[in-house]
Amino acid sequence: MDSNKLNELLNKYWACETSLEEEQQLHEYFRINTVPAHLKETAALFHYFDENKNKSVNDASFDEKVMAKVNTSVPKKSKVVQMVYNSMRIAAGVAVVMVATWFIRTEIRKTTPQAMVDTYDDPKLAFEETKKALLMISKSFGRAETEVKKIDLFNKAQEDVKKKETNEL
Repeated sequence: MDSNKLNELLNKYWACETSLEEEQQLHEYFRINTVPAHLKETAALFHYFDENKNKSVNDASFDEKVMAKVNTSVPKKSKVVQMVYNSMRIAAGVAVVMVATWFIRTEIRKTTPQAMVDTYDDPKLAFEETKKALLMISKSFGRAETEVKKIDLFNKAQEDVKKKETNEL
């Protein structure tokens, strides 16, 4: 295989655009031919693929080997150590809940309004100020009522025009 075709196939391979036949050509090239120095790492990758192609993890001996490694690497814990470990886990959980509760309460206190405080010490002065505020609101309602009457008059006139149009048709 010439170097141009090899480079083209490798570019397609790295872009994940090769067909199975083209990948087979690459495997054969790296298995049979001597490889240029700049492709040594790529050749090592293809050799690795060829070596591990037939390995399987469904083998019973594989499971036995893994379980033997796991059983020897994990030391047995005594009951006291397990109890301390479980107690620490529970204590950590309680600490997390307490800290979260504290943060939530702090945020709620920041967002809730403060209790109303009297602004007047003299009840007569407070009564007079309240009367002024209520009179101001009353005047505003009175003005609003006259505006609503104007709007109502406009709506009635509009309905009359619509009735006349339907009668004329």
